[in-house]
Amino acid sequence: MNSDVENMFQNKVLGHPAGLFVLFFTEMWERFSYYGMRAILVIFLTGAILGENPGWAWSAEAALSLLGTYAMLVYLTPLLGGWLADNKIGYRRAVVIGALLMTFGHASMAVETPLFLYIGIALLILGNGFFKPNMTSIISRMYEGHDEKKDGAYNIFYMGVNAGAFIGIMLCGWVGEKIGWSYGFGLAGIFMLLGMLQFYFAQPLFGDIGNKPLKTKKADDKAAALKVGTVLNEFRMLDIILIAVFTISALIFIINDPLNKIGDIQTLNFTIAGMGNSLFFALLAALTFVLLLIIRLPRYIKIERDRMIAFAIFCIFTIFFWAAFEQAAGSLPIYTRDFTDRFLEGNAAMGFKIIDLIVTVVPLLIITYVLLSLFRKTFNRIGLSNIILGTSFVIVWAIVIYKLYVEFQSTDTEVPITWFAILNSLFIIMFAPLFTKWWDSRYNPPASVKYFLGLALLGLGFGLLAFGARNVEAGATTASLSMAWLVLAYLFHTLGELCLSPMGLSYLSKLIPARMIAFMFGVYYLAIAIGNKLAHYVGGDIEKITQEHSLSTFFLIFTIIPIGLGFVSLMLHPLLKRLMHGVR
Repeated sequence: MNSDVENMFQNKVLGHPAGLFVLFFTEMWERFSYYGMRAILVIFLTGAILGENPGWAWSAEAALSLLGTYAMLVYLTPLLGGWLADNKIGYRRAVVIGALLMTFGHASMAVETPLFLYIGIALLILGNGFFKPNMTSIISRMYEGHDEKKDGAYNIFYMGVNAGAFIGIMLCGWVGEKIGWSYGFGLAGIFMLLGMLQFYFAQPLFGDIGNKPLKTKKADDKAAALKVGTVLNEFRMLDIILIAVFTISALIFIINDPLNKIGDIQTLNFTIAGMGNSLFFALLAALTFVLLLIIRLPRYIKIERDRMIAFAIFCIFTIFFWAAFEQAAGSLPIYTRDFTDRFLEGNAAMGFKIIDLIVTVVPLLIITYVLLSLFRKTFNRIGLSNIILGTSFVIVWAIVIYKLYVEFQSTDTEVPITWFAILNSLFIIMFAPLFTKWWDSRYNPPASVKYFLGLALLGLGFGLLAFGARNVEAGATTASLSMAWLVLAYLFHTLGELCLSPMGLSYLSKLIPARMIAFMFGVYYLAIAIGNKLAHYVGGDIEKITQEHSLSTFFLIFTIIPIGLGFVSLMLHPLLKRLMHGVR
């Protein structure tokens, strides 16, 4: 058994190795920076060019085109970053490189010029590719031989993800809206830097865990294949040609979309078969990828093939789920700013301030307790890392106290646009334990029902927004709709996410043989990437659809399609059950 792993389990915090909580806080600061930046990006880009805190007055179409391409590449670059870490540089070095690149990216965006915006986003994409896949890889190595502790470890780790998203949206959003956009972008960079430093100086805790592996991934795959008496499904020339066509076609569409909509650059804006804006290449990419699956999957033995087909069907549902869910980063902030009544006064204002105080301070107190528990166990070994981490929390508490002081000084209040985005993380923290108990009980529903519930609840959330906006006339640019519709929408969206989102990786581990997980992991991430791009490609038309039809019509699109696909999932239950061959 790995001696480094056993040494880590000698020094526990809350029943788990102290190193897990180093990763917890590193991931927390990375999610802080990612969600904090994302929360203010569209509001900044589409904000009025005049005023106390001016934006750039971009159209929603242009802003969401940039966001969509960024979000898509954020889910694709980890495939390369994971390969590099596996075979060349090791997980820990990849995490440090990724965090450093993202620090420079946030700092670049704080300059607030178009050139530095694009440089910053490029650095964030590259940095994320190094960072994102390798944190979980370190945890996997850390718990080798302790599989019974893995579920709890990942639950703790993902609480760090949600804590980072919660605090990042809250602080970067408030600072960006109330003080200045560059300060919001800069704040994301500061905590990314501090997160990288606390991880770098904590490396003595990990021993050799996360260093460059001795065996390559390919060797591991061959060993696994021989162990089960099968052979690898090697990529043939036709497979490689299809991958090349897919890659080139997808890149033409992905790059052309923001070039055309933001800079009116027509270099890649091909019109073929009557399809402009390079839509032909988007369709060609989709068809070639489906063809690749059709060609490769029959080469596997029957049970493996059937289970992979079932997982591919789940990936299709995943695309459309994220295409609707990710409106939270694009069109929903625009809706919140332009169509929601966020002004409160009197008792209503005081009530909101008290709620804001509670939801801000209570999670921070819990996380601070975890921080102190880590200090007690590790300060003698990684004192500098702990000092950096402690400094990070001093800064957070200082900003929180200042924020609450400013808000309580005013008699009236305007709820920040970004405040609603924290509801997703808040609801996940509240309801995730209930869903975990549900899935662990004898009432655990089959996969088709989980996907139905996820899609239907998501659609219902948009249905409430459509109902709330039913009286907003076509062509309207502003309205004063109740905030309650937005709160309910985020609630139902989060419940849908809890039904569907965790299922992807769960079924990946259950349905796919270990030697083929890398390929299907790529398929799964590709599905999420396509969903993110599709979300903002369609969401960018919020202004056009609202002008030509109505705001309610815009939200009905995201109501009807997810609910309809949910019922398709239910109808496919007999087929999926047969394809899964006993896997629940």
